Amino acid sequence: MTPAKVLTAAANAAAPSPASPSTARAINDRLALRLLQDEGALTAPQLKQLTGLSRPSVADLVERLTEAGLIEVVGESGEQRRGPNARLYGIVARRAYLAALDVRVDSATAVVTDLLGSPLAEAALPVDAVEEAVDRLLELAREAGADRLHTVVIGAPGLVSPGSGELGSTIGLPAWHRDLVAALQRRLPATVVVENETNLAALAEQRLGAARDVDSFVLLWLSAGVGAAVVLDGRLRRGASGGAGEIGFLPVPGAKGLPSATDCEGGFHSLAGRGAVAALAAEHGFAGTAEEAVAGGAGPAFLDALAERLALGAAAVAAILDPGCVVLGGELGRAGGVELASRVASRLAVLSPVPMEVRASALGDPAVLQGARLAAREAAQATLFGA
Repeated sequence: MTPAKVLTAAANAAAPSPASPSTARAINDRLALRLLQDEGALTAPQLKQLTGLSRPSVADLVERLTEAGLIEVVGESGEQRRGPNARLYGIVARRAYLAALDVRVDSATAVVTDLLGSPLAEAALPVDAVEEAVDRLLELAREAGADRLHTVVIGAPGLVSPGSGELGSTIGLPAWHRDLVAALQRRLPATVVVENETNLAALAEQRLGAARDVDSFVLLWLSAGVGAAVVLDGRLRRGASGGAGEIGFLPVPGAKGLPSATDCEGGFHSLAGRGAVAALAAEHGFAGTAEEAVAGGAGPAFLDALAERLALGAAAVAAILDPGCVVLGGELGRAGGVELASRVASRLAVLSPVPMEVRASALGDPAVLQGARLAAREAAQATLFGA
């Protein structure tokens, strides 16, 4: 258990006026469910210790949550202990089934999970055939033992409106992306949520990866395209139109020309996208893939040249946002690891007076799907737990 993360029920319930008994019970129930999510199965005495509630209050909430079908006995604590105090209570994982999708320009992957976010089945979905993709997702859910899906979260490249949640037009984004969202909403009796892929990757890095110990950071996504996700004071910042982090359009020295509203080739993308990185590696005599080059195959001179480019984007981020930390994510960020991150940090220290730590991604490309799983779990639990 990690008591440092736990808030007592009294702290959560603090308010200018005393809460009504029903409100207090709801607050206590949500706190207990949150603890069971974060800590795993707990006994009644452990719930009492972590919530600060009285023994009768814990007994009441355990009874309420059990009758509501939200928790159940999942075992006993300790071989020498028996009786009610030894019972381990856990969230009923099969109460709801969820799906997370990572939809790219030319590929789509789906994973079906239980309410705790544990993966049950995963498969690629057909692209360019929307109805077939939905059929495959439903088949995948059946393979996982799910008769229906409660919540579906889709990670996709593009601008997602913070107000409407609609996926907007983006350079190179096929129409089938928007058709897929509409088809899922039409055919599934589920909540369907769309989020920008880089934002979901940032959520995964924040909860599971390289940014677990910081409140503010920017994830610099280095893949076929270039993007960024902004997390300040623990909160994801999307911007007025969902365009916060479209760093590929950033005008930078060294790019040929300037970007436009319809073309990012003159921006940071033209220096740091996968194609540009592969071309830079070729200039250094390396004929392999961009990932192989960044992993060290193209030599230290190439890494220095790439770090120079990446530091340009990071310096702009530092000057405007001052997040204190930038994480190099995506396939290329993970491939470069600590070696590339340290070189970017050294160059950034010369370009910017704002101190900024540079870290390598702990998750890489799978972060999008991991973030979608986390988002689906949190959305479903908020609905079911009344949070």
